[in-house]
Amino acid sequence: MSRHAFEEQQDVLHRKLLTMGTLVEEAIHKSIKSLVERDVQLAEQVIGNDHVINELEHDIQSECFRLIALQQPVGSDLRRLGTMLKLVTDLERMGDHAVSISKTTRRLMTEPYVKPLIDIPLMADHVKAMVRDCLNAYIAQSKESAEEIAARDDIVDKLFSTIFRDLIAVMTKNSQSINQCTHLLLVAQYLERIADHVTNICEWIIYMSTGKLTDLNK
Repeated sequence: MSRHAFEEQQDVLHRKLLTMGTLVEEAIHKSIKSLVERDVQLAEQVIGNDHVINELEHDIQSECFRLIALQQPVGSDLRRLGTMLKLVTDLERMGDHAVSISKTTRRLMTEPYVKPLIDIPLMADHVKAMVRDCLNAYIAQSKESAEEIAARDDIVDKLFSTIFRDLIAVMTKNSQSINQCTHLLLVAQYLERIADHVTNICEWIIYMSTGKLTDLNK
């Protein structure tokens, strides 16, 4: 394979990864929208479309391994392919968490909410922005952007703590709310984990651009 053909194949993988990232971002948005608006049809759409994200992950992984085996790349080429392999794994897990949130919509469809959903959508807004911005940082290969985005995980963690305290207080006062509050706590946990996956991606963006592995989970 010529150098030109190799670069073209990398560009194809790059575009597929961005398509996968966009689908994941949409899945997160729709899953939270389905929960807030009690839209079970939208939740089923997220669950039903998860296979597309999974297939993209497998496609990108297979092609990355094929290129590594055929071209034996070094330096920035190897870092780019290695970063793609890591990114698609984190993106696929984010998609799984969106599915889990959508399944919560399905479980709670017949129950009035014990309290208005305010902090969970706010937390989701921060998480969605982190996902979108980390994809842009990947495109730009920006170390500075990756560091700034990862630092926002602290905001998400604080919102999770607020949600946790509020729901525990509700359960303490009303034992009938325990089942629903437990599911809502899990939704907050799924969002917190998505933010953690964004932080992982930011670490690999820094590696791709500098060749240095950095721990941003501090």
